[in-house]
Amino acid sequence: MSLKYAVLSALLEGEASGYDLAKIFDVSVSNFWAATPQQLYRELDRLTADGLIDARVVPQERRPNKRMFTLSGAGRADLAAFTQRQPRPLALRDELMVKVQAVDVGELDAVRAHIEERMDWARGKLARYERVRRHLLGELDEDDFLADGERVGPYLTLLRGISFEEENLRWGRRVLEILERRTIRAAQASGAPGDSDSLRESGSLS
Repeated sequence: MSLKYAVLSALLEGEASGYDLAKIFDVSVSNFWAATPQQLYRELDRLTADGLIDARVVPQERRPNKRMFTLSGAGRADLAAFTQRQPRPLALRDELMVKVQAVDVGELDAVRAHIEERMDWARGKLARYERVRRHLLGELDEDDFLADGERVGPYLTLLRGISFEEENLRWGRRVLEILERRTIRAAQASGAPGDSDSLRESGSLS
């Protein structure tokens, strides 16, 4: 899939400037499709030229004129047709997983630190997603929103992002526990003290 359809779907939220769209991507789209502001602006130009979005210029005093973009009828039809096509299989590349796979010959403390960093990142993203969730729900509880909310798509993709980061935390805790047990077992076998106390002091198992 190209960036094209991620932009078209983001414009379902309504008219937006390039700056607005970059914020939408940063807040609610980045958990499944990442794009830089420069990529977004280039894509907006292409979509405008193809007639899939409409652009209007808003004059501004003391600032450059601003372009506002809306989804055109052709763009909406193209987006609807896109939802009917079979999605490509997910292709996942994760450098951390390569390091974990090589942990048996690697630097154990470094791999632990990488896992802890991933867990810290997941906690930060979950806190951010919770703020987005509260914003989307507004005054409704989740059941009412899912039944009657005007647009449920952004909330459903947010749930996917939340599940992904929660699983990152579960996996990280599990891996750190396994590595600790293996370290203790190896230390006992060799007669050297284990490092479980240092792991607990560092907060790895919290």
